[in-house]
Amino acid sequence: MSEELKIFLKNLWPLYLIVLVIPSLSYGAWHIWPEKKMEIVVIDKTVPNSEYREHQGLFFTLNYYKYTKKDGDFYQTATDYFGFVPNGQDDFGTIRDYPGQTEADIQNWVASKDLIYLADTYGVYTRNFKDFKSGELSQKVYGGLDAKDLEVLTEAKNQEKTIIAEYNSMASPTPKFYRTSFENLMGLKWTGWIARYFEELDTLVNDELPDWLITNYTEQHGPWSLKGDGMIFVNESGEIQVLNAGLDYLNKTPLIRTPRLNKGGFNLPDVVPYPDWFDIVLIERDYEVISYFDLNPTNEGLSKLRKMGLPRFFPAAVSKNNGAGYLYYFSGDFSDFGGEVGSPKFKGISYLWRGFYVVADYRDRQGFFWNYYMPLISQVLERAETQN
Repeated sequence: MSEELKIFLKNLWPLYLIVLVIPSLSYGAWHIWPEKKMEIVVIDKTVPNSEYREHQGLFFTLNYYKYTKKDGDFYQTATDYFGFVPNGQDDFGTIRDYPGQTEADIQNWVASKDLIYLADTYGVYTRNFKDFKSGELSQKVYGGLDAKDLEVLTEAKNQEKTIIAEYNSMASPTPKFYRTSFENLMGLKWTGWIARYFEELDTLVNDELPDWLITNYTEQHGPWSLKGDGMIFVNESGEIQVLNAGLDYLNKTPLIRTPRLNKGGFNLPDVVPYPDWFDIVLIERDYEVISYFDLNPTNEGLSKLRKMGLPRFFPAAVSKNNGAGYLYYFSGDFSDFGGEVGSPKFKGISYLWRGFYVVADYRDRQGFFWNYYMPLISQVLERAETQN
């Protein structure tokens, strides 16, 4: 080997450090880090395929922080949830239901759990498994809150367990009776409105706008002539309203703001853009607001919001005491994550990715996951851990 080559290889030591040494230390640190035992019930009825995107973010966080079941096993995305289980057959899938039938069975089962996480109840539909032509109806296969869910949730609240619910926990297709029961249980009220930011409303530019959205809007307001970016508000009645960026509100996207002195003491970024679906709820006075949505509406936008019966700010993440535990509601589809996050078995990787994925880039869902959702849910889990 020539002296020049030796010098060249020697000068590459920083690269060796980055590529080999640091990842090895990180991997080793994860393995020697102590495990934390916590029995968590995850409910996800919206699992049309093996992506498990509605609870993938949660399970990555559980594995990263080494939360295990009481038997020491790590949580598995494909098996450790209750809801729909796709099988690729003609019947589309099966239902993984709670064990036990009697009231005593439910009480004993809930008593052995620490936390209930209601990730999504929207469900699965025939369009998730078949190709449909425009205008064809898609039938519900499975979805919505039911009596057994409310029985489990009610018992969990009575036993002062921690309950976390997020967007689409109580909206369509949940029957109104069960929705009302859920609202009373959690101490909040859905306004009937959901909303989402779209970067482009021109149908000639954005072919991903839902057909039902365009059809309903056209029936109510006439020809679809929307262009540019804006906020779409959809009511459970089918009513659709639009807030135009720059005219009705001044932010690029909805912003999730977290006051530094929030009552829960959560350490989160001051401002995070959020371009996905969220529902608009009203909360009881005993809730503590962790974060809230801010559109920065103009006078015209405020007038439109008032006509819809909506406030200036919308709750994004809230909590309140439930005896030994807490009740949480996340208005956004926070745990939904369809991207690749790699292996959770590297200690400290969360700090690396928070620096790599810029929180201000609303187009990148990974930025939201690393900078907001993962810090939020990790602090929620830590809170629950101290209660056990």
